[in-house]
Amino acid sequence: MLLLPSERIKAEALRLGFSACGLAPAEAVDEAVQGSFRQWIADGRHATMNYLQNHEDKRLDPRLLVEGARTVISVALNYYPATSLPADSYQIASYAYGKDYHDVVKAKLNLLLSTLSALCPGASIQGRAFCDTAPILEKYWAWRCGLGWIGKHTQLIIPRAGSYFFLGELIVDAVADRYDMPQPDRCGACTRCMEACPTQAIDSPFHLDAGRCLSYRTIEHRGALSPETGEKMGKTIYGCDRCLQACPWNRFATPTDTEEFHPSPLLLQMKKEDWHTLTEEQYKTLFKGSAVKRAKYEGLMRNIRRIKGREKEED
Repeated sequence: MLLLPSERIKAEALRLGFSACGLAPAEAVDEAVQGSFRQWIADGRHATMNYLQNHEDKRLDPRLLVEGARTVISVALNYYPATSLPADSYQIASYAYGKDYHDVVKAKLNLLLSTLSALCPGASIQGRAFCDTAPILEKYWAWRCGLGWIGKHTQLIIPRAGSYFFLGELIVDAVADRYDMPQPDRCGACTRCMEACPTQAIDSPFHLDAGRCLSYRTIEHRGALSPETGEKMGKTIYGCDRCLQACPWNRFATPTDTEEFHPSPLLLQMKKEDWHTLTEEQYKTLFKGSAVKRAKYEGLMRNIRRIKGREKEED
């Protein structure tokens, strides 16, 4: 039986620009994790994101998602910005500075998939690439593939690198010559991420109440924002980075080399008054090919109006 050469796959992943890569056998998710996920859904902690409760069987066993699945290859791609938005302007979460990560990561994964047969002469490797686009527990598989551990803020932490990473997976129909082992939790007694959360959405270690999270409220939530949400948003009109900013492991973060994740000059030039008068056409130009489209123009302007109203009250 031909085996996937794990070290050569990792080297190829790094050549393509990924920051980390690991492999694990495709099998059912650990039973304790399955139980925790089911309880999280049963408690309604996923808020209105009902898609998270769909296809539970596939989400908890990748062999049901990809026919013939034998191996999960997990990758991480750094998005930590080299340049930040001006401090006196409105802010957006740093993951959304550049092009939509779904497209960038998936394109690189497909390039990696195309090389697997060449790395394993005589074999035709079949598989599928995913990046936040299917029912997969991505952080679980990143942990299971040895990339890092899941911190108390529920984000993956890579040792001496931090949490500013997009995750993606290849699920393939071949066995590898070596698999990676999960890494131990290294958060210790630290609770800085929990203390930094403005809405106490991290209501216990490793547990997120999505409905209280500002990323959910400013992106996924439809309808009006409460005055309380406006008070907690600060100057951020899309998403929230505060738990990541508080994490001591992110002192090791280094700026991304991925050109697509760099903010455009047009975005860097935006001032508060420009945001206040942003038209839908300007929005489409500013965020063409961006993850910010998830909130839509109406959602982004709702967020801006909420902060603008609060700032007027404070003057």
